[in-house]
Amino acid sequence: MRTQIVAGNWKMNCNLDETQKLVDALKVKDFSKSDVEVVIAPPYTNLHLAHLSLKDTPIKISAQNINENESGAFTGEISPAMLKSVGVSYVIIGHSERRAIYAETDELLAKKTSTAIKHGFKIMFCIGEVLEERKANKHFDVVKEQLDKGLFHLSAEELKQVVIAYEPVWAIGTGETASPEQAQDIHAYIRKVLAEKYSQDLADEISILYGGSVKPNNAKEIFAKKDVDGGLIGGASLDADSFAQIVASF
Repeated sequence: MRTQIVAGNWKMNCNLDETQKLVDALKVKDFSKSDVEVVIAPPYTNLHLAHLSLKDTPIKISAQNINENESGAFTGEISPAMLKSVGVSYVIIGHSERRAIYAETDELLAKKTSTAIKHGFKIMFCIGEVLEERKANKHFDVVKEQLDKGLFHLSAEELKQVVIAYEPVWAIGTGETASPEQAQDIHAYIRKVLAEKYSQDLADEISILYGGSVKPNNAKEIFAKKDVDGGLIGGASLDADSFAQIVASF
């Protein structure tokens, strides 16, 4: 059975005091009774605080990005070893904002993926199309190319460390959401592409998350779809009650 995952991507939100308040609010939510793996991704500056505050809970800590190099003259960057040292177990790679705003290419993301695998991180690898590509009916081609260039250099064993997060870019922070049927269609397609590259058995092991304006009022319907294994949550993850309701949607 695939792991059901709800991950909160905090993006560039929450200073240290705000992070403490949010993790304190999450600590009192009894996620231990759930079969869902719960992950949060605070900003770099708050990762260690989140780890220390939540280390006795089932909540896992993710970084929002990782550098592809081990160390060196890369001002402003964070290395894999640095992330390990502050309790990080997941990393997000390929988020649409990194691709669009910071021009991260598929080739760079492939390098980051290899580095993260080498250091034993679980990876949430983000793929998805923009509105123009969806309107042109190119969304299947886009996600296939992103998988091929970003992940398909990995061995089958290495791919087991990867969770795929499909994010329709046109539905991030816009209030728009792909219908549950649209989400299921493309999640099923992603699984089909994985099966063609590796095997059906492996494809059936890989968790595929939906990331696009998931809220407590739509999560249950989206998560009920056969090939949707959870969500990468943005804004709603900044409120402990909303986030907990989304986790409980399973």
